[in-house]
Amino acid sequence: MRRKKTGRPLANQVVSTLFDHRFGQPDLLTWALTHRSLAYETNPETSPDPRSDNEQLEFLGDAVLGLAVAESLFRRFPGSREGELTRLRASLVSRRHLGEVATRIALGDLLRLGRGEEQSGGRQKPALLANAIEAVIAALYLDGGLDAARAFIEKHIIEPALPDLNLALKAGETFSGAIGDHKSALQEYLQATGAGQPQYVLTAQSGPDHQKRFRVEVRIEDSEGAFIALAESEGTTKKQAQQEAARIAFERLLSEKRSTESESARDASKDGFEV
Repeated sequence: MRRKKTGRPLANQVVSTLFDHRFGQPDLLTWALTHRSLAYETNPETSPDPRSDNEQLEFLGDAVLGLAVAESLFRRFPGSREGELTRLRASLVSRRHLGEVATRIALGDLLRLGRGEEQSGGRQKPALLANAIEAVIAALYLDGGLDAARAFIEKHIIEPALPDLNLALKAGETFSGAIGDHKSALQEYLQATGAGQPQYVLTAQSGPDHQKRFRVEVRIEDSEGAFIALAESEGTTKKQAQQEAARIAFERLLSEKRSTESESARDASKDGFEV
C-alpha cells in the first residue's frame, strides 16, 4: 500500500511499522525526512537554520552506518581478510545501494520536499533517497541508540544483500563489490580472465503490454568469431532479465573455476606422491 505524501509529522503507528521502532522523539524523524528544498522555500530571504533540513543528520547517519556495517561484516565473515571486508562495506554503504534500499521500502513517499523538488521527481532521485536513509539512521540512533539503528540497518541494508555478499567473496579479486549489479560483476570477471565483453540478446518476449515477459541470453564471442551462450533468463523488464542472466552466468563460471582448481590440486597431489 502506498503511503500518503505529506509534509506533516507522521503518525507514530506508521513510523513504528516501517522502522520497527516507536519514536520517543517524533520530531527527530520529521527532521530526518525534511529536504533542504523545503527549508529554502519556507524562508527564501534568510540562510536556513542547519536544523531545518536533514543534512546534519546525513553526516551522523553516515558514520553510524559505517560502524554498523563494519561490525556486521566482521561477525558474519570471520574468515575474510581486510581487503575483502573493505570491498563489501564500500558496496553496502554506496549511494547506489542505499538508493535502491530506500526505493524498496518506499522511503520517498515520506519525504518532506519543496514544491520545485517535488515537481522535478525528487521522491525518485537515488542520491536524494540515499541521503535520506542516512538521516533516518541518525534519527533512529539519537532516539533509540545503536541497537535501534543497527536493527534497521541489518533488516533493510545488509540481510537482503547477503546472497550477493557471498557471491562477491566467492569471486575474490575479480569482483569490485557492486552488490546487486550482476552485469558489472560478470563483465569484470570476463575481462579479468581475458574472455572479452558479454553481449545481451533478446531472444523472446511474450504477454500483453501491461504484463510483458522478456527472455534474454548472455553470450561471449570465442576466438573464431562464434558466439557461446553463457546463460538465459526471463524478467518483467529487459533490465531485470539481463541482470538475472548475468547472475546465472557469473555463478556458473565461478563454479566451473572452482571445479577446475580442485581437479588441478588433486592432480598435483597425486604427482607429488608418485615414486
